[in-house]
Amino acid sequence: MNYPVWLLDAFGGGTLIALIAVVHVYVAHFAVGGGLFLVLTELKGLRENSPAILEYTKKHSRVFLLVSMVFGGLTGVAIWFTIALLSPAATSSLIHIFVFGWATEWVFFFGEIVSLLLYYYYFNKISSRNHLILGWIYFGCAWMSLFVINGVIDFMLTPGEWLNNGNFWSGFFNPTFWPALFFRTFLALMIAGLFGFITSVNLKDPEMRHKMVRYCGLWLMAPLVLLLASAMWYKAALPPAQQEMIFVKSPEMKPFLSGFVFLSPILFAGGLILAAFRPQAVRRPVAWVLLLLGLLYMGSFEFIREGGRRPFIIHNYMYSTAILKADMPEVQKKGVLQSARWVENKIITPENRMAAGAELNKILCLPCHSTGGPLNDILPLARRFTPQGMEAFILSMGTANPYMPPFAGNSEEAAVLAEYLTAGLIPGFLPTAPKITPVAVTPSPFDPETSEYVLLGGATLGNILYSEPEESGIDLSYGAPVLRAQLFFRDASPSLIMENTTVRYTIETGKGVVEGAMEAQDGYFETALAEIPTPLKPYQPFFIAQLEATVDGKVVATTQAKIGVATEFGCRNCHGGKWRQGGRSGMSRETASGILASHDRKSNTNLSADFADGKTVVCSSCHGDFSRGTESKPGLLSLSASIHGYHAGFLVEEGGNSCVLCHSSSDTGASHSYDGIHKQLDLSCSNCHGILADHAASLLKQEGDTGQAKSLLSLLESKGETVIAEVNPRSPWIMEPDCLTCHVDFHPPETDTAFNTWTEDGTGLFHNRMGEAAVVLCSSCHGQPHSLYPSVNAYGKVIGTLQPMQYQNSPYPIAADKGCAVCHTMEMEDEMHHPGSNAMFRNRE
Repeated sequence: MNYPVWLLDAFGGGTLIALIAVVHVYVAHFAVGGGLFLVLTELKGLRENSPAILEYTKKHSRVFLLVSMVFGGLTGVAIWFTIALLSPAATSSLIHIFVFGWATEWVFFFGEIVSLLLYYYYFNKISSRNHLILGWIYFGCAWMSLFVINGVIDFMLTPGEWLNNGNFWSGFFNPTFWPALFFRTFLALMIAGLFGFITSVNLKDPEMRHKMVRYCGLWLMAPLVLLLASAMWYKAALPPAQQEMIFVKSPEMKPFLSGFVFLSPILFAGGLILAAFRPQAVRRPVAWVLLLLGLLYMGSFEFIREGGRRPFIIHNYMYSTAILKADMPEVQKKGVLQSARWVENKIITPENRMAAGAELNKILCLPCHSTGGPLNDILPLARRFTPQGMEAFILSMGTANPYMPPFAGNSEEAAVLAEYLTAGLIPGFLPTAPKITPVAVTPSPFDPETSEYVLLGGATLGNILYSEPEESGIDLSYGAPVLRAQLFFRDASPSLIMENTTVRYTIETGKGVVEGAMEAQDGYFETALAEIPTPLKPYQPFFIAQLEATVDGKVVATTQAKIGVATEFGCRNCHGGKWRQGGRSGMSRETASGILASHDRKSNTNLSADFADGKTVVCSSCHGDFSRGTESKPGLLSLSASIHGYHAGFLVEEGGNSCVLCHSSSDTGASHSYDGIHKQLDLSCSNCHGILADHAASLLKQEGDTGQAKSLLSLLESKGETVIAEVNPRSPWIMEPDCLTCHVDFHPPETDTAFNTWTEDGTGLFHNRMGEAAVVLCSSCHGQPHSLYPSVNAYGKVIGTLQPMQYQNSPYPIAADKGCAVCHTMEMEDEMHHPGSNAMFRNRE
């Protein structure tokens, strides 16, 4: 798999190809087209009986000999040196597959050398007829060299039936052989005209210079239509998957595609037409500029062709990492370090993690990337990721990043390589868990002997992610919090109090106090805050809402409720940037810029320009978000479907591990927003929502028969735990996992997954549901989603259980452990609210 070669970290494949291969290919095409240029120009001089043209041809042949034979020969040797460094395995394969093809090409190359030397040294020394024969022999040998090399080069791009039958001729006359041959032939003729400019502009005779510059211009113009036609033929001959790889899936190809497109009119409509119709304007600087543009044009084409092979070096046969496609499953199972031939660290230990990561980087990354080099530098990429984000990126290669080969190692090697790339190449990057400073909060007073009322309430959502758009410049936030409250009069048969009652809320935010009165609804009081409160500083992922109930103008009950609002977006794990607030939370403008740049690159938008102008980019203005009451623009996915659908292709970790990369629920983060009873029972996000691939599939399938949804769903094949065809579609925010899927008839669960059974609409959501008596909201007794009682919050023992501790001095749901006395003034034997409501709480610490 790997070879002990001379490692050039800074001068990776792209740099060596640009400096050596592209230059050689440019000269090699000149060697073909220039040979015909010499013969036809000499023939022109003989027919016109022009000693001046013949003299020009002789001088041009000297330049031709030095450039094509001497310099071209040196760069040809350099190409073998380069490919032996970059991919010795592929080089070996090509030699063995086409051994007789190479031998044939070397025969023709020998013919080139001999005939060109004779042509140059016997100019004016033998008969014109015999001299022209030497020129025709040279051109024939040069074109046949192109013929043979073309078969080998395009075999790497489109092996065709060779993959099935291993036949030499199937590989040689591959699907793109003929269009590539015609394209390269016409391009060679045009390059001959470009080099002809260089020698023509040096002619001293103005009339002769005028004549030869126009003649060279015609060499450029004449093959133009045929070149464009053969280019279209070439593109059409590519399999659809490779066309998509070049023109859609490879972001690195865009500069080269743009270069090819923009250089065409500049080179042809500008330089060529100028040379053909205004030859007196062509001087040395113009000639050299045109020659350089031709080199860039050739380079763009070669990089585009290289891109069409991705993620292979020999398409569908050998990956760019020199691992055969047929061997990949076994290597992934065994591990790269165990499979590689020349490595020092076969086994990963705590002491050699960085050394092992360096070897993995050498084997899997450096064949395409450089380290600090001018092309395809891996350092900016490594600097953008956290170790966790890099690991997710590595594991997504070959699927969400189809232009890269699939990661060949095992999960341990992925973690080690990610650690090396983000901490070994970029020292000091490894993050540390933030220090959590406890927040002192005391439950509101309640005297079970004298208090006549019980006030229960809180937010409908357990936690809200807030991107602080004023600071970050991007608004990815959920809808603002909705608060609900219920007031009960304590009695043998308690009653819900709504008449002549006011419930007010007071919230201290980062910009002052937010307060107001809740509106009476059908069975509860509610208020939707106008906006998400400004977070408190130092960082605190929640607010404490003070709730106060008055009846007939008299305060009868008070309580407190946690409102979870976290600014700990995990976007920085992959999009770059640091935490904005004290190394622990908040989206920075650098991270937002990375998100928008990626969006522009993938979706052809111009959001970065708006961002640079100081505008805030509101994601829900294009992608509908039910939590904010917006609808998607035509053809676009909802915000939930687009974010989860797109990122599911990148985040392939099993279980709920991938969720913590983005959401504020990590055990090592600053928010700990998932802190309820399900967390204490070691249940993760995936127990209810499914692993990310399944979760995304449910959202994408609801979007209908759209091209974007289909495309994203195709990336999730075989990634989920449920077959995509069996995943039930759902609308975000209103079709959620149903609690009664696990808690059938409110009894202890017999399963630990609620995925794929959704509430039919908003009425079935936990925060809208009431018990069998249809009086008490489930959330009034059990708390908020994701923070269900008993909630163990990292910021304080009672932060998440303020109301249970207030009313019953225990962290369990209201009235747990036969605690009906919270509201009832007599002992209760019957289960009024739901089966099991008058029982002991079973899940204790």
